[in-house]
Amino acid sequence: MARTNFEQLLEAGVHFGHLKRKWNPKMAPYIFMEKNGIHILDLHKTVAKVDEAAAALKQIAKSGRKVLFVATKKQAKEIVAEKVSAVNMPYVTERWAGGMLTTFPTIRKAVKKMATIDKMTADGTYDNFGKREKLQIARQRAKLEKNLGSIADLTRLPAALFVIDVQKEANAVREANRLSIPVFAMVDTCCDPTNIDYVIPANDDAAKSISVILDAMCEAIQEGVEERRLEKEKEDKEAAAEEKGAKQPRARKTKAVEVVVEEAAEAATESAE
Repeated sequence: MARTNFEQLLEAGVHFGHLKRKWNPKMAPYIFMEKNGIHILDLHKTVAKVDEAAAALKQIAKSGRKVLFVATKKQAKEIVAEKVSAVNMPYVTERWAGGMLTTFPTIRKAVKKMATIDKMTADGTYDNFGKREKLQIARQRAKLEKNLGSIADLTRLPAALFVIDVQKEANAVREANRLSIPVFAMVDTCCDPTNIDYVIPANDDAAKSISVILDAMCEAIQEGVEERRLEKEKEDKEAAAEEKGAKQPRARKTKAVEVVVEEAAEAATESAE
């Protein structure tokens, strides 16, 4: 796994924090200095934290589990949707539906409802409804797609949560904490890192900063998925080889028995003569 590039983080403005008067004292260990009334994050610590988080996410992906990304702020929505969908992970970019984790079975019912509407459309049942009913169903489907479309394939609780802006996504963090789901997050100088398992001290407002951190996370996830695929292929080959090897002795034994039987038959024929 490639290590995070310090210069790349610097160019993306990852080190820029908030105004000094808005800071959270609990972020003090990650602050390097204050300049022109703005806190500057220690990028050396950010690099270490990015690598630590990336390594953990890689292992989660390698185990075949899912990481749910949460980012509903305007400047992060499109970036998350683009980068996270590329590694086939679920994400929430519209609105965090209360109880999305703590009442997960209810959320799954809503997703199944969306699938039922799709099935009705595919088999022609939808065409039998009146114009008003069709409109209501279409609106319901659009609403479900907007809020839950990106988690349609999430059949069980995620193994971890990745959050951009822990203040804005406080409800998501709270639910994850309640269920003991590890939380990874970009944490700015104005935020409280207490309830975050993997703190990445970084500017969570700038699009470039969000993009460069997500690149590192998604690259690690992709590596984990690829390693899982290669290991599975290796296991399948070994299993096939073992199965083939188990069959070969039986085949040799059968042939040996046939030879003995033939020899016995010849001997019996000679005795009879």
